[in-house]
Amino acid sequence: MFVMPAHHCGHRANARPLVQARQEQGNPATSETARTRLLVPAQDVLYRPAVRKVLVAWIGKTDLRAPTESQLVGLGPIAQALDGRAFDEAFLLSDYDDEVIQPYVKWLRKRSSSRVEVLYEKLSGPTQFGEIYQAAVRGIERALGDRRRETALALHLSPGTPAMAAVWIILGKTRFPAELIESSREHGVRTASVPFDLSAEFLPDLLREPDERLRQTSGGEPPEAPEFADIIHKSRVMDRLIQRARRVAIRNVPVLIEGESGTGKEMLARAIHRASPRRDRPFIAVNCGAIPAELVESELFGHEKGAFTGATQQRKGHFEAADGGTLFLDELGELPGPAQVKLLRAIQEGEVVRLGASKATKVDVRIVAATNRTLTDEIASGRFREDLFYRLAVAVLNIPPLRERSGDLGVLIDRLLAQVNQEAATEPGFKEKKISTGARNLLLSHPWPGNVRELLNTLRRAAIWSDAAVISSEDVREALLPTAPAAKQDVLGRPLGGGLNLPDLMRDVARHYLGRAMDEAHGNKTKAAELVGLPSYQTLTNWLAKYKVQS
Repeated sequence: MFVMPAHHCGHRANARPLVQARQEQGNPATSETARTRLLVPAQDVLYRPAVRKVLVAWIGKTDLRAPTESQLVGLGPIAQALDGRAFDEAFLLSDYDDEVIQPYVKWLRKRSSSRVEVLYEKLSGPTQFGEIYQAAVRGIERALGDRRRETALALHLSPGTPAMAAVWIILGKTRFPAELIESSREHGVRTASVPFDLSAEFLPDLLREPDERLRQTSGGEPPEAPEFADIIHKSRVMDRLIQRARRVAIRNVPVLIEGESGTGKEMLARAIHRASPRRDRPFIAVNCGAIPAELVESELFGHEKGAFTGATQQRKGHFEAADGGTLFLDELGELPGPAQVKLLRAIQEGEVVRLGASKATKVDVRIVAATNRTLTDEIASGRFREDLFYRLAVAVLNIPPLRERSGDLGVLIDRLLAQVNQEAATEPGFKEKKISTGARNLLLSHPWPGNVRELLNTLRRAAIWSDAAVISSEDVREALLPTAPAAKQDVLGRPLGGGLNLPDLMRDVARHYLGRAMDEAHGNKTKAAELVGLPSYQTLTNWLAKYKVQS
């Protein structure tokens, strides 16, 4: 009795020996050597969980010629790979129109037992590395699905352009570990030999878009503002944030900045001030959470001599100090209730009353506030005044956490390491630090719950731990702080009652996925609709309007 090893079974329920299956499909018989490998006595087989073998490739011109010109070009790289290796499924990326692809796919499915799925990706050019990279990631994630651990992934380097092959190599060596294969008429199908370990260190150069400035100009976007140059980013989501910040900077309206701790809210506030007509006037930053409750009013509005015990002289508050300029109120949600009342009056009337004073002092202050809390939740719980929120929330800017800023982490690592080197330049025994490939990959895979602040402090620690000029992966591993396991938020498992609000829950889920889809599709509504399973871009547009997601 003969059986097939478990790793050839894939996901098929009724798997047969490969030679038998191919003969039944009318394929050329497998070589005697291959037959010998497949035919194993049953008692010698060590049964293991089934491994799903998946091929991902771009469809190339040679593949498309194969059905009608096989005598000239052979079977083409893809068909040759499916003949030479046992793949359960093949996911084929295509930049060609459907009418060009369908005859080839029909021919391929007739001659192969592998399940074939075509993923259509429109590219603006064959060397647009950024577009190719994003399309390749989507293709691999589609291929892996929810069976990542039981999937043996192979990426085919031969079909497509050199740029496509380069992206496969980088992804296969970094983000999605995979076997890299190549095929030719002369040498058949074989594992590609890559003589050096490519890593994510090379991604910033590879994915740089040379025509980004042209795209901004043609899109009618605001001109670059040097005041925002310190906010390092490449991601589309941060591009959109900076565009909105530049537009609101020149307006004399309050700004509310929301975002997790460590995302850079004060840096954005300072950039808005520098880009505003008030740039030559004071910028006063106040951490509302660091002021004792009994001193909040004195700090913000000032006091007269003798107003309370210890008030030995008159003192101006932060409002008066910021007159003509910008007052940045950080951690606004920490303000106690009585101070919120007085803050609202100061904003409405444009004047403050010092503690112990009988008359008001006029002030001309622009308020930029920031919080890491969700103020609408604070209002619902009675901890924050609704009227104050709506007075401040004229322009609301939400800084995304670092984990949602696709493409930013690599450039931030480089810029922040340069900052760390500059800070330490005058210290005894200073050595300028560089970062190894392994160390960089560790940083790229970390979730960064503390965002950019955590990244900067981790690089500072790693530079201290490292005796050499190059920060190693060991240095980074020791510098990383342990992360608490994230609490599982099962949207289907929440208890009924106790504040559960189904419309709000559905809104939050819809806004989350719609925003992600628009970001990943680079604003292409047709692609975004496909990503979230909506039938058309018109339906997506309706959803974006319904849930107030910016497009």
